[in-house]
Amino acid sequence: MSMKIKALKKSLWVYHLCTGGSCNNCDIEILDLLTPRYDVERFGMVLVGSPRHADVLLCTGIVNKKCVDRVKKLYEQTAKPCVVVAVGSCACSGGIFRDGYQMAGPLNKIIPVDIYIPGCPPKPEAMISAIVKFLEKLK
Repeated sequence: MSMKIKALKKSLWVYHLCTGGSCNNCDIEILDLLTPRYDVERFGMVLVGSPRHADVLLCTGIVNKKCVDRVKKLYEQTAKPCVVVAVGSCACSGGIFRDGYQMAGPLNKIIPVDIYIPGCPPKPEAMISAIVKFLEKLK
């Protein structure tokens, strides 16, 4: 097992990316994870300010046509292996924006997605559950 995979078991450095248009409710729920009520730092998760330092790319919102190149570029900048998480109905399938003219596609048509967390918006408990299942899968 590589050193990178071993490090993922202890601490996940997360870069949060809003991929374009959405209502931002998923972003608010992600910020709620950082509060003392949910405290995801107990799992070793911390938000980082650069995709170059990230182990996890946490994506919310639909990918609109203007954002496709930026999303691909940010994915290329992440250290590999990088875990891509689609949070919310918009990132997973397009949600209510799926038939809109601005929609370039759900996230998995632009970059490879490893974990899907559906919901509009998904609750912090659902996100924590997905994180814990991912960490158990690594073991």
